[in-house]
Amino acid sequence: MKTVAIVLAAGSGSRMNSDVKKQYMEIGGKPLIYYSLRAFEESIIDDIVLVVSRGDIDYVRREIVEKFGFDKVTAIVEGGLARYHSVRRGLEAAAPDCDYAFIHDGARPFVNDEIIMRALHAVKEHGACVVGMPVKDTIKISDDKGFASQTPDRAHTWMIQTPQVFSYKMILELYQRLDREEGELMAKGVNITDDAMVVEYFTDKKVKLVEGSYTNIKITTPDDIPAAEAILRSVK
Repeated sequence: MKTVAIVLAAGSGSRMNSDVKKQYMEIGGKPLIYYSLRAFEESIIDDIVLVVSRGDIDYVRREIVEKFGFDKVTAIVEGGLARYHSVRRGLEAAAPDCDYAFIHDGARPFVNDEIIMRALHAVKEHGACVVGMPVKDTIKISDDKGFASQTPDRAHTWMIQTPQVFSYKMILELYQRLDREEGELMAKGVNITDDAMVVEYFTDKKVKLVEGSYTNIKITTPDDIPAAEAILRSVK
């Protein structure tokens, strides 16, 4: 069994209001991307493919991968215009003999070995799984005018995180199909926002929900930085 982690760090981080790209901003004295890379480096994952912004390959190799000794990083590739372009490029850069692909947002620094192992057990049984947690709040679905139109049963509502984990050959083929049919999907108004949606849209395969952690947060805005630093202190 061979596993690969596709770590996505190609976003612009525009909502951070910073001249430094989000993935390189320091938390606890280390770049944000360092923490998820370290988690996969120290786990059962065999290879890591790092997807970065255009023009950042040399910088990331020198200042992140080599500086911190991430030996499992086998490829660094440039991302695309949208997240799903970046995922496809990362998958295509992985070794063809991979069995399972862990697709992870590099802006989630608190993935850990327990989450990785739960996801591995689930994907081996089901072939497709995503990490997430049950929501704590009531969720409302709005209509086009901003009024509440539906209230889903909270007992069946999850907030989805990463990693999202799949049979490698299946998810690679589906992302390549997505690339071929991109124009048609856009014309239909189909908006792919995570990896599970690719499986859900193109197949009838069910995606297993796997418990992650409420601390497995995504760093998106400046307000997330103090929360991340507090989590980091508690983990230490």
